[in-house]
Amino acid sequence: MLAIILGGIACFSPAGAETARAADDVIKIGEINSYTRLPAFTEPYRKGWQLAVEQINNSGGVLGKKLEVIARDDGGKPGNAVKIAEELITNEQVVLLAGTFFSHIGLAITDFAKQNKVLFIASEPLSDAMVWSKGNKYTFRLRPSTYMQSAMLAREAAKMPIVKWATIAPNYAYGKDAVNAFKTVLKELKPDVEFIEEQWPALFKIDAGATVRALEAAKPEGIFNVTFGGDLAKFVREGSIRGLFDGRSVVSLLTGEPEYLDPLKAEAPEGWIVTGYPRDFIKEKMHVEYVKAYQDMFGELPQTGSLVGYNTILTIAEVIRKAGSTDTEKMVAAMKNLSFDSPSGEVVYRASDHQSTMGAWVGKTTVRDGQGIMVDWFYADGADYLPGDEAVKAMRPAD
Repeated sequence: MLAIILGGIACFSPAGAETARAADDVIKIGEINSYTRLPAFTEPYRKGWQLAVEQINNSGGVLGKKLEVIARDDGGKPGNAVKIAEELITNEQVVLLAGTFFSHIGLAITDFAKQNKVLFIASEPLSDAMVWSKGNKYTFRLRPSTYMQSAMLAREAAKMPIVKWATIAPNYAYGKDAVNAFKTVLKELKPDVEFIEEQWPALFKIDAGATVRALEAAKPEGIFNVTFGGDLAKFVREGSIRGLFDGRSVVSLLTGEPEYLDPLKAEAPEGWIVTGYPRDFIKEKMHVEYVKAYQDMFGELPQTGSLVGYNTILTIAEVIRKAGSTDTEKMVAAMKNLSFDSPSGEVVYRASDHQSTMGAWVGKTTVRDGQGIMVDWFYADGADYLPGDEAVKAMRPAD
């Protein structure tokens, strides 16, 4: 059994007053996600938090109370997510909100949390705005941000003897943030680089043929890719057929995550530098124990989403323990510099911008036994890829 830090949970009102809204022996957590819109990531994520809840409850709960996660599907629509948040707070009387995947939905709940003074632990959305330009007192983000993971790849790209780059990214907040961050960091590290082509396909509506032809026509030396899911598969397949990747360096956000690499099977690209999760090869004790517990419960290996879901519940347990209360303001105060051990190493939520230091693995893709895997990887600690507190002050509104 994993060593888990246990605390306790009661209930709160949106204004922050601690009340007896929930049953005496149950603590309700509101969870919102796009389960039907992107099941490849969100279903493993659900299994991750289910495992953590079971382990905590089997170990006595949190301050003697059982955790109960009330999960709702937003269908990939911000309006749905906000209505669900209202229902969870008003009718289900949850003590806090957690979850969301897509950036635009995460931003909608970020604003809801601010307006309603509700703690929101954003598990998965990657938009930098959540903790910087649109950050607020009540929102904290777990997963390594767009900026962090783009910076990880930019540092690797700066080592390459090439200067002409093209980018391809979905045309919404996450894609735009990723391209901007990659450009900014790479230019800081290597001022002579040029960005000679940009492609912005609509999310999950990529015209892979036209996109590949445009990139090939620009003749870049390197490509920064931000597509994922079905768009990634189409881009990889079309690019391989047309020889787009031959003799070119590619750095690619998220592509090493099993959710996206596994479906490619033998079509996985060779030699791309990616952020991801080489779960089969990580040997740290807590991670090995976590993988075994996950396999015992679900009969399969965890995905990146599984780890995010698991760490979400660890966050909730630890913040309540630290606060000694479920009063919203006490929990918000406790989230600042909150730290805990996880299967991915120590996680700290920075007081300056409410971003966690959860990192990611960086390595190269290859195909082995008909399956794409990551090789030559290393763990990139998120703390090493974030701007300093003074820089954050210039980007973030005062709480």
